[in-house]
Amino acid sequence: MKKISIMLMALATVVFVACNRGEKTSDNPFFSDYTAPFKVPPFDKIDTTHYMPAFLEGMKQHDAEIQSIINSKEEPTFENTVLAYDKSGLLLTKVANVFFNIAQANTNEQIQAIERKISPMLSKHNDDISMNEKLFSRVKTVYDKRNEMKLDSQQVRVVEKYYRDFVRLGANLPKDKQDSLKKINADLATLSLKFGENLLNENKDFQMVIDNKADLDGLPQSAIDGAAELAKEKKMDGKWIFSISKPSMIPFLQYAKNRALREKIYRAYFMKCDNGDKNDNKEIVIKIANLRVKKAHLLGYNSYAAYVIDDNMAKTPEAVNDFLAKLWEPALKMAKNEVVEMQKIIDKEGGKFKLQPWDWWYYAEKVRKEKYDLDENQLKPYFKLENVRDGMFYVATKLYGITFNKLTNLPIYQSDVEVYEVKEADGKHLAILYMDYYPRETKRTGAWATTFQSAGWRDGKKVDPIVSLVFNSTKPTKDTPSLLTWDDTETLFHEFGHALHFMLSDGKYNRTAGVVPQDYVELPSQFMENYAAEPEVLKVYAKHYKTGEVIPDALIEKIQKSGQFNQGFMVTEILAAAILDMDYHNVTEPNFKNVNEFEKAAMDKIGLIPEILPRYRTTYFSHIWDGGYAAGYYVYTWAEVLDVDAFDAFKQSGDIYKKDLAAKFRKYCLQESGDGEGMDQYRKFRGQDPSIEPLLKKRGLK
Repeated sequence: MKKISIMLMALATVVFVACNRGEKTSDNPFFSDYTAPFKVPPFDKIDTTHYMPAFLEGMKQHDAEIQSIINSKEEPTFENTVLAYDKSGLLLTKVANVFFNIAQANTNEQIQAIERKISPMLSKHNDDISMNEKLFSRVKTVYDKRNEMKLDSQQVRVVEKYYRDFVRLGANLPKDKQDSLKKINADLATLSLKFGENLLNENKDFQMVIDNKADLDGLPQSAIDGAAELAKEKKMDGKWIFSISKPSMIPFLQYAKNRALREKIYRAYFMKCDNGDKNDNKEIVIKIANLRVKKAHLLGYNSYAAYVIDDNMAKTPEAVNDFLAKLWEPALKMAKNEVVEMQKIIDKEGGKFKLQPWDWWYYAEKVRKEKYDLDENQLKPYFKLENVRDGMFYVATKLYGITFNKLTNLPIYQSDVEVYEVKEADGKHLAILYMDYYPRETKRTGAWATTFQSAGWRDGKKVDPIVSLVFNSTKPTKDTPSLLTWDDTETLFHEFGHALHFMLSDGKYNRTAGVVPQDYVELPSQFMENYAAEPEVLKVYAKHYKTGEVIPDALIEKIQKSGQFNQGFMVTEILAAAILDMDYHNVTEPNFKNVNEFEKAAMDKIGLIPEILPRYRTTYFSHIWDGGYAAGYYVYTWAEVLDVDAFDAFKQSGDIYKKDLAAKFRKYCLQESGDGEGMDQYRKFRGQDPSIEPLLKKRGLK
């Protein structure tokens, strides 16, 4: 991790000292209503120094609101206790929504310094509220009398959810155990933050510089141009730089003939934060894993997985383990067959080596070309970023009637961010959507969707959502626009599905509006993925960036036929990661000592072949150590059962945009998704339990 300069440290100290004096400056944009159109955050007016005063004032106001609830002389009711709690903390939420999104998408050393300061403070603040004996007593009184209070079904649900939240967060624990839990939570907040910082720095620090043009042999021109542009940014004109961000790395692994360099870049990727240096995450992981076991024990669970999954649709770790096991054997069998196919090509070409992990992408491309007469480079010209974006919008319009209008008069936090107003079919404003496409050193890798403001109701008025979709696609060059791989295309559709969930969610209460179990979260996103490859959708958005030619039927047919290409690898690596996650969090005693030994034992136990690594190795498995998916990485595959089954309903109807089905999906699975338990909401849409058969068929596992 780069050290903070003396100047920045001094600035941070000034900020923190000013904040601790409780100063509330009038020019701080967080302390008044946003005045920009649609009340979006005034990114052009927000300075880094505004965050800490706003956080401190937000916590102060939140504490006062909690005290007001506690000090009420009236008998606890839904309105004066549960609803008042549901409405509390508006300023704190307001600043946190901006700060933590910017910290992920456009950070700097000042923001990282604030993040290190505020994270344990927020942990303490939240714990002090969730373990407040008097507040919990009032909530419990309402909970105990909920069936006598003439509440409607949604009010009852909110009461039950909050009561369960308080119990799960330690409200029922004796004082000494609450103190222990608070200490664990504070330590976890700091450790998770450090894990993410190390990973960001590791991604930023590595670069593979190439100065011999021969080493570029086999690469498509777009990859070469992108590497040249990156070198130019780094003041290395005339050279080429490849990073371990996937838009840069994957094309190199797919096409570069130089096997030694393929190994070099892939080793840098899979050894991230596992090199014994300043960015090493092994000790951090050990501390996090052990603390999570202790936390689970304090809360009455044998393991952290049992604690997490108890709140999900799956309910128990055993149910998750059984589910993963059903898919593991057929996936591994398919992957082994794929190894045989690729080894045959190596041998036929006279290669004197056994297939290794860094060879997979290169020889998989050869298999795709040999079996399906399809090359990724044939596809990319048809997947210009802007065209894919317009294709997603088209699908959303066909399904739900909503429209997207680009705006240029709203403040943005980075120069190449785009903003869209989303409207209902009748022209009524629905949401604002920010789109952030390209990699930068100040942005974490991957893709995600989030909100600057969630949908909801306040003082009888609907609060419209402000949504952000963040991506990392290849940057355009002087001669070539940003062209997406097929995987990128599906990923963009995926994140747009999350964005649609945020935009279409509704509900009177913050606790339930759009709030779903973790293993439901990926249903809306993965449902949208299904549309990307549909022929009638492809013909709308897949147009050659030079000629405007619509993708030909012959190429669409090849995409369809190759739909199960490399599925052994893809399913195996994601299941391996999910199993690794479960193994870490199924442990019942805090005795973790060696990360690499644990990981190897976990993968040996399931027979993972050496040619494949888990999608995320432990030291860069951000989802589970600093991303909120601990004991939850299985949810992608779990939700795939739902999304493929849901899309199958549309396919069986003969119309992938069938209006009545789309209306039901919007109502029950998006808009009212938090109104009932996850599987109940799904059944309201589907009229039956989901079947695993469509998933097995899609993946070629049956």
